[in-house]
Amino acid sequence: LEARQTRRLVAVTMADAEEKKEDAPKKETAKELMARAMKGVNVKEMPTVSGIEKKEDFAALAKTQIPEAELLAKNGELTKAMELLLALEKKCRLGLDIATLKTTVTSMVTICHDVGDWEKLNVVMAIISKRHQQSKHAVTAMVALATEWLEETPDKVTKVALLTALLEVTDGKIYVEAERSVLTRKLAGIKEADGDIEGACACMLDVYVETFGALSKREKIDFILEQIRLTLAKKDWVRAYITAKKVNRKHLGEDDMQDLKLRFFGLLIEYHLQEKDAFELAQDYHSIYQTKCVLEDESAEPTGWRHNLKSCVTFLLMAKHSPGQSDMLHRLVLDDKLDRLDADLAPWKHMLTQFTTTEIVRYPLEDQEPLNGQLKMVGTEALWEHWQTMGHTRTTQHNLRVAAKYYKRIQTARLGNLLGLSTDEVEEHLSTLVGGGDLFAKIDRPAGIVSFQKPVTSEETLSDWASDVASLLTLVERTCHLINKENMIHKI
Repeated sequence: LEARQTRRLVAVTMADAEEKKEDAPKKETAKELMARAMKGVNVKEMPTVSGIEKKEDFAALAKTQIPEAELLAKNGELTKAMELLLALEKKCRLGLDIATLKTTVTSMVTICHDVGDWEKLNVVMAIISKRHQQSKHAVTAMVALATEWLEETPDKVTKVALLTALLEVTDGKIYVEAERSVLTRKLAGIKEADGDIEGACACMLDVYVETFGALSKREKIDFILEQIRLTLAKKDWVRAYITAKKVNRKHLGEDDMQDLKLRFFGLLIEYHLQEKDAFELAQDYHSIYQTKCVLEDESAEPTGWRHNLKSCVTFLLMAKHSPGQSDMLHRLVLDDKLDRLDADLAPWKHMLTQFTTTEIVRYPLEDQEPLNGQLKMVGTEALWEHWQTMGHTRTTQHNLRVAAKYYKRIQTARLGNLLGLSTDEVEEHLSTLVGGGDLFAKIDRPAGIVSFQKPVTSEETLSDWASDVASLLTLVERTCHLINKENMIHKI
């Protein structure tokens, strides 16, 4: 009975659901909706969208209005002439008549130029460039034409005003990046000639030429080198270093970049001389030495490889000991050009050999005279005393490192006698090396003894013992194996 009631209830529920489904409004398909929406609409009369805006031709109008404007300008009514052509420019711009627009714009600036009203020319260029939806073709043509007139300006003030106006027109416009870089260099050159180094430097640094896509790789590097030169002239050493980082040195290795490479490292030499960085100076001269055109120059002039190789060795000997400095010393001593039977290069080969050998070097060096001559030539007179001191210091530090390899303990007086130094000087140089982490040493001043032996920690001792025990057990195991092997072979 319960089963029957359940089946009856399910049947009634399903019947009610079917009735509700039939009573619900039927949903229209997309096709039916579109047909109902278009009912009564005349399809032929509907507007069509082609995707291309309609263009108009104002060439005929320009042929009449441009001569009229020229006549007005000759009669002294330049303002009316500009108003007439500005109205024509607007029609061409909105009508997308690019050819007539370029003609109109160039005619406007030409009329101002022919009349000799340079101030009006600057104003007209600013107005044209700021027009809404101005064509890049019109602006490019106007800037190119006005740039040609820079040498025709009556005086320097007018030329600077025209340059400033052109820079304002080209500001922020990608399609005139190349023109902007040229104009900036011209303005900076004028300011530098007037003695305004700071103004010229600020003008050049305002242009981030490394982001310009319109310039070639060579033009970008050339512009950046000019920025570095001006920052060095301004003595803004930090900015010069930051700007030099923008140059990709891989590009300088290309054959057509040799002149830029020499300029770049010449500027870096000026910077590193100011910083007194001997190792960087050695690297700069080595980069110049490796340039193809320098290697082909056999003369003793600064443009030849001899001068640059000697300068590289000179500053490398003055540089602080480091893995990079040591590696460069060992690479240079193997250089084929130093192996020549040449009396001019023999002293430099000998000095490199001395500083790459674990032997004490006497100071002054045997070849001190040619070294001093090269230092006077490339190290500047103002830094002469500094480089002399550095030469003595680096020689002494080399000797102390050699002594540390041969001695575990040595008397301070004996060490000073070996190095040709007093006890106080020995202690001073040792303190410098120990403080810099280049050497381990302990000085017992009452006993007058220097110890170069580094104390072994308990952990290191335990590690050594563990290693020794492991080796002993390995030997015992191998011995037992061999004994058992012999017993098995001989059946003992």
